[in-house]
Amino acid sequence: MINPRVESVLVLDNFQLSIKFTNNEQKLFDMKPYLDQGVFKVLKDETLFKKVFMQWSTVAWSDDLDMSSDTLYIEGE
Repeated sequence: MINPRVESVLVLDNFQLSIKFTNNEQKLFDMKPYLDQGVFKVLKDETLFKKVFMQWSTVAWSDDLDMSSDTLYIEGE
């Protein structure tokens, strides 16, 4: 089964994202566990974190930094 894709994203406080998926589900995704891992370390800069945008049915912060829509859906609450 293919997981739904991201339809919209909203930045919340405390490094969290509110994400609406193509199946109309809304989930909260906490980025804090990722902020000490690899490429995501730069997102500790809250100004950069807040620059999240939609790209290819997922969320991204640059052309080189995005989060899998599958991860967002499976691990979102």
